[in-house]
Amino acid sequence: MKYEYYYNRAPGQTPWRNNLIYTSLISEDKKTFVQHYVNDSEYHMGMNEVVDPKLMNEKWARELCHLTHMSTHYPDLVPQILDIDLREKKIYLAIDGVDLWQRQLDNNNCSFDDIVPDWQEQMLDIFRAHKDLEMWKYSLHPSSYFIVDGKLKSINYFFTYATGEGPITVRDHLSHISEGRRKEMKPKTDAMGIDWDTPYDLKTMQMLTFESFRNNYPSDFIEQAKGIFSNEA
Repeated sequence: MKYEYYYNRAPGQTPWRNNLIYTSLISEDKKTFVQHYVNDSEYHMGMNEVVDPKLMNEKWARELCHLTHMSTHYPDLVPQILDIDLREKKIYLAIDGVDLWQRQLDNNNCSFDDIVPDWQEQMLDIFRAHKDLEMWKYSLHPSSYFIVDGKLKSINYFFTYATGEGPITVRDHLSHISEGRRKEMKPKTDAMGIDWDTPYDLKTMQMLTFESFRNNYPSDFIEQAKGIFSNEA
């Protein structure tokens, strides 16, 4: 099986990397996605966010831990794990085409409703599973979901903490956050009274994460998501 770099791209625009941490690969038939936890300057176009091997190993360990935990307890909510190469730090996942965001880009920025009519309830079910497993996942971009047989499959657990960990700061995680999202986050953190250098509990950071994705998802959906972690739903 041959693999190539996997990028997100809009028609007529230069492709951009699929995530800021690992190297994304996809098989020629678009049936297998590979998370390769290696510092690949070619893939990241010289804009590598994680160059410290210790930090990369931490991200790999979190992905491995939380993705497999989800696979054990909620196998229908994540892609099937085809193989894990511990030596090469690669996870092979069964997919069926490009991710949710790329599908939107490929279809003139159509609504997610046009791609997966019940995507909101499916994504909320994923959040409920995270709560049940006492996981706090902060990587919620639409590119963090693939679709298999009409069902959302969650990936990117490198930015996930378990209850009992923390507190954590925004500053310590800027390598996970694009420049554009940092600009979007600043008014949110100011409004919430969050200082980027002050440690906060995981729930506070989860609420901030949902607020920072209001430009990606409908406001009523964000409120429902927040309610799950506020013991309101």
